[in-house]
Amino acid sequence: MRGSSSISEARWFAVTITLTTLSAITISAAYIFKRKCNSLKSKINELESSLISCSDKCASERQGRIRAQKLLRKQLTQPKSQNPNLTSYPMIPIGTVHSCFSTRYGTPRQPLLVPLARACLVFNTTRVPPASLEGLADYSHCWIIYVFHLNTDLEKMWKHPSQSGFKAKVRVPRLKGGRMGVFGTRSPHRPCPIGLTVAKVEAVQGNMILLSGVDLVDGTPVLDVKPYLPYCDSIQDAVVPNWLMEDNLFSVASISFSEDFASSLENCWIMAEKKSLYASPGEFQSLVTQVLAWDIRSLSQRIRPHDVILKKEKDQLLGDTSDVDEHLDETAFVRDREQNSPNSMEVIYHLILEGLDVSYKIDHDGNVIVEKVSTFAVLDNKINSSYNYLTWKDKLR
Repeated sequence: MRGSSSISEARWFAVTITLTTLSAITISAAYIFKRKCNSLKSKINELESSLISCSDKCASERQGRIRAQKLLRKQLTQPKSQNPNLTSYPMIPIGTVHSCFSTRYGTPRQPLLVPLARACLVFNTTRVPPASLEGLADYSHCWIIYVFHLNTDLEKMWKHPSQSGFKAKVRVPRLKGGRMGVFGTRSPHRPCPIGLTVAKVEAVQGNMILLSGVDLVDGTPVLDVKPYLPYCDSIQDAVVPNWLMEDNLFSVASISFSEDFASSLENCWIMAEKKSLYASPGEFQSLVTQVLAWDIRSLSQRIRPHDVILKKEKDQLLGDTSDVDEHLDETAFVRDREQNSPNSMEVIYHLILEGLDVSYKIDHDGNVIVEKVSTFAVLDNKINSSYNYLTWKDKLR
């Protein structure tokens, strides 16, 4: 019995030591955990204090930056001493349009009239990083704000208002030369020569946008691009004057092509293909058809076609847009059917598309005959092969 009691005491002693050891370990672990918690809490407090300090510093810097920007804006827009009534804002083009329309003559009067009219808008990457175009391809159309850089009266912008000679009224083609207030029209001859147009977004690649349905001449400087939003940009109940309601005022009666046209286009296409925004001669011919489906001549050319002879040599472009409300070149070349017979003269008009000279005639009934295509050396080097059809082939829808 005595041995059994000794064994029980030994077991109890061992259990007691074990429990004491576990208790000590637990207390030690709890103490270590508490120290770590206190340490972490201290670090969290430090980080929170640092974050608050950084936020206050950022807010202070932001307020200082805003104050500096306000002061700079005030200085930039402050009237100049030499002309206290004039304020200005720094606006520099951010991109350039490379259009199928080599000259103003033939460029549509409004957007989307020629669906096949293509242009490549190339942005200046020093001002517009390619990432700026992210998301634009998800829209079907976009607004383009640009400068009428080929206006014949741009020099008036630098003159004193009393000497600028800006006209309050302009001649309107739809009114057959009748005058209308400049702000009641879309005339390019405005106090500030800024244009607004809408175009279809065909594709976006890098710092370039492929557009269609454009009414922009090659080389047009662009100030801004904004996505077209149907829910607020399209107004169903919008009202326009009655003189704008006649849709077929400028449409031609018919378009036909001479027997020489196809062969002359094939010959020119050997050179033009590498630089063209179009896939084939057939597509280019469709472009010609769409452009000439509207009478692109000026008012004076339609009324007095034989009196609007500007020059016989086609290597020069001369213009006189003082009496028209459109950004067009008055370009017509004349040839005699019979020598010394003024009544036998016929007017040959020249439409320059992508550096190709498309010559055509139009009779008094509005029937157009497209004669042939030839290269236009003056403008040949202005088209960049980097923006051709092959660049966009895989992205066209």
